Amino acid sequence: MSKKLTDKDKKDWENFLDNKDKVEDKDSRELKFKKSFKEKTIDLHGYSLEDANKKMNDLIHLSFENNISKLIVITGKGSRSNNKNDPHKSIDLSILKYSVPNFINENEELMKKIKFIDFEEVNDVNKGNFSLFLKLKNKL
Repeated sequence: MSKKLTDKDKKDWENFLDNKDKVEDKDSRELKFKKSFKEKTIDLHGYSLEDANKKMNDLIHLSFENNISKLIVITGKGSRSNNKNDPHKSIDLSILKYSVPNFINENEELMKKIKFIDFEEVNDVNKGNFSLFLKLKNKL
């Protein structure tokens, strides 16, 4: 199907070519956004509950100071934890997958620096990680 250009279309095209204004580079804008979004990942496999909580406390404070926007916390699924067989321990609070986000959520000082903890990821039995999103220091 061939369609002839109208005189108006030709004139519009010529005006476009003669125009000295720059056309917005959308790809560039997208890259700038990605550069401003900083994220860190931490793997807590092998940490004791106490050490994992201390590590997260320190990491959240440091990340907040450095305007890190997102933390990805790898805890493992807890499927190989020996705590599941101990009737004297809470499964939810002795496995890092549940205890670390619980520790953070109950700490008022840390929560002042956090926008959102993705508890859907925490509660997903197929995931061994969760994300948390930090507030920006310069926007408080």
